[in-house]
Amino acid sequence: MLIRIGTTDFPLPQPPQVLEVGFGDGRFTAQIARLYPEWQILGVEISAGSVARALKRFRREGIGNVQVYHGTAGFALRNLVAPRSLRRVYVNFPDPWPKSKHQENRLLQQSFFRRLSTRLAEGGELLLTTDHEEYWRFAQAEGLASGLFELKTPPPPDFHLTTKYALKWKAQGRPFYHAVFRKTAEDPTPWPPLPRYPMPHALLSGTLPDLKHFEKTVVRFEGGTAVLLEATRALGPEGGYYFHTHLEEEDLIQDVLLEARPSAHGLYVGIGRFGAPLSTAGVRAAVEWLVGWLEGQGLRVIQRSY
Repeated sequence: MLIRIGTTDFPLPQPPQVLEVGFGDGRFTAQIARLYPEWQILGVEISAGSVARALKRFRREGIGNVQVYHGTAGFALRNLVAPRSLRRVYVNFPDPWPKSKHQENRLLQQSFFRRLSTRLAEGGELLLTTDHEEYWRFAQAEGLASGLFELKTPPPPDFHLTTKYALKWKAQGRPFYHAVFRKTAEDPTPWPPLPRYPMPHALLSGTLPDLKHFEKTVVRFEGGTAVLLEATRALGPEGGYYFHTHLEEEDLIQDVLLEARPSAHGLYVGIGRFGAPLSTAGVRAAVEWLVGWLEGQGLRVIQRSY
C-alpha cells in the first residue's frame, strides 16, 4: 500500500524493513522496490517537490511496497520506525554541507549512528554512496567513533549510480565513494517516540489589548526553544490575533500559529490548525507563555487545558 504520511499520521500501518533517506525523484526507490517486492520501504524526503514527483512515479509504475514521509530523517527514524526493525538504510548522495561552519547540519554524525543502532536489526546495515570524498571520510570517522558499527568500503554497486544526481555526475566524470556500516552493538540510551499531548488551550475573560507592537520573544523549555516572532491581527468581524511561532525541539522543527480570539465562552487562546501542527511540549510551553503574557495585560484565566 502506497501512502503519503504527514507529521500527524504516525505510526505506519505497515512497519518498514528498509529506509531510504533523501529519495529525490524516487527512481532509485522504485528500482529497489521492484527488485525486492517483499520489502516494505519507507522513503524520507525533506523537499515537497521531490515528494510530489516521486509519488507520481510510484503511482505511474504501480509500486505498492513504498511508504513516503515528507520531513526529516531524525523525526522519521524516531517516530515511524520500531526498535530493531530495519534491515537496511540507504543514503545516496546526501547534502555534504561542505563549509566547516555548516558541518553540524550533516546527517551522518556520531549521534545519528548511535540512534540508528536502536532501530536497526542485528547485523543491519547503512549503505552510503556519495561523490564527496571529504564527507565520505567524515561519515566513516563518525560511524566508527560511535563504537557500534563495523565498516567496509567496497566500490558502489552499479544500481546505486542510477539516481538523478549520479547519472548527472557520472557524465561529468566524477568519482564515487561507497561505505557499508554494519551494526555490531546498540546504544543503551532510551530513544522513545516523541510524546503527544492534547491540544493546549485556555479561556480568558477581558478585552484583548490593541497590539500596535509585539516584541519577538524567546521561550526556553526543557528540550527546546519557542520563538514568538510576530503578532498579526485576524481578518473578519470577530477579530483577534495570530502569533507566528517557530519551535525547535529534539528531532522536530515546526512553525505554528498560536491564536487569541473571541469565542462564545470567552477569549480562546491556543494553537491554530493551520499546517496540521503536532501538539508537543514546545507548543504547550508557547501557549502557556502567551496565556501568562495576556494575564499581564489585564485578562483573567477562566479555564486552562495544558
